[in-house]
Amino acid sequence: MRHVLIVSPRFPPINAADHQRVRMAIPYLESFGWRATVLYVKPQFVGAGLDPLLEKSIPSEVNCVGTDAIPLKISKKFGIGSLTLRCRGRLARTGDRILANDPCDLVYFSTTEFGAMPLGRRWQQRFNVPYVLDIQDPWVNDHYKRTGQRPPGGKIKHGITQWFAARAEPATMRGAAHTTVVSEHYISNLIALYPDLSPDRFTTLPFAATPRDYELVAEENVVQDKFDPSDGLDHWVYIGRCGPDMKFSLTAMLLAFRNALQSGQPLEHVRMHFLGTDYANKDQARHWVSPIAKELGVAEYVTEVPDRVPYFQVLRCLQQASALIVPGSDDPRYTASKLYPYISAARPCLTVFHQDSSVNGIMSETKAGVAVTFDSGDSVESVAKRIEQDWFSAKQYSCVPETNWDAFAPYTAESMTRRLTQIFDAVVDESP
Repeated sequence: MRHVLIVSPRFPPINAADHQRVRMAIPYLESFGWRATVLYVKPQFVGAGLDPLLEKSIPSEVNCVGTDAIPLKISKKFGIGSLTLRCRGRLARTGDRILANDPCDLVYFSTTEFGAMPLGRRWQQRFNVPYVLDIQDPWVNDHYKRTGQRPPGGKIKHGITQWFAARAEPATMRGAAHTTVVSEHYISNLIALYPDLSPDRFTTLPFAATPRDYELVAEENVVQDKFDPSDGLDHWVYIGRCGPDMKFSLTAMLLAFRNALQSGQPLEHVRMHFLGTDYANKDQARHWVSPIAKELGVAEYVTEVPDRVPYFQVLRCLQQASALIVPGSDDPRYTASKLYPYISAARPCLTVFHQDSSVNGIMSETKAGVAVTFDSGDSVESVAKRIEQDWFSAKQYSCVPETNWDAFAPYTAESMTRRLTQIFDAVVDESP
């Protein structure tokens, strides 16, 4: 049995998206010849919401090692909230102890806390252990510079973060034995930055879905309090981040709704819920959807709750929704990690994504709903018109899709973990 050290600073019960690959892979690793030790930051130091049920999806025999971090109440006095800056030293020392006492064949970094990834070179040099990176978002990210949009946290903090990223990424990427990415676009972008890296050093590995999560929802009788599914209204639901990069698709969706309503479509009983739309703390959370709805005159049909929703309540909301609506980013590299739970919920589903997003291919393969696309040359009005035709006029909002579950099978957690461990095996077999 081979041994992998998985570095995932955010880990259950923390309610976060960037540990989902790890969380879903762990139950299947042993069946493919790997045991795992997970290195994470103790939840009281992370400063994010909790979902205790997430811990129930982690097998009890898995060795999970938690470490401390500088508490937020101290670091914020100096204007520092970054989890990486608060925990990296402790991650390094704890990782040293793990690798010294229980040698590993491989280290796998799966997190959006990119500042932890240079530890791979430290452990490679000290313990002669190869490392693999998982890039879920761009580390060096020029999206906000290209588009002129205000980045989360503001331009100054984003600029400082990117300054450090531009200096840490090159050596870290070149030292990695392999890199998994969630979108094909990331590979071409990284090779453009680092032409000395060959394409066979990368593998596109989308996020997965696991039926076990919906089983837990039923077993634990999870209740959601965001809407009443028996009140006679049609509840359309989106749960997840919004932001300036999603303004185009959100506007097109709401404009299409307004136009369909004005044309006589029977939509008076529709209520659209946008939940968990901002990553900021409750007192700093922003509304991204409500201002658009107000401007278009459909505010009475829209509810936005920026606060994060516990993961298993998310699944219950998706199950109990009349329809699901998923706006996408104007960045073609963006792929929605939440897409698979939406498909698994088997509800009428509308996605509106950039035409180059991998989401469109998955929707087409699985026939899981209506996928409307746009590119940089489209106007909001033209995309809204396509949504009207494909979603409203065709009344797809009331049609449960005939999902091709065979086509969906490669996106399950078991299938994705098999592919992941094949990468692990290849790296170890090829390492000197």
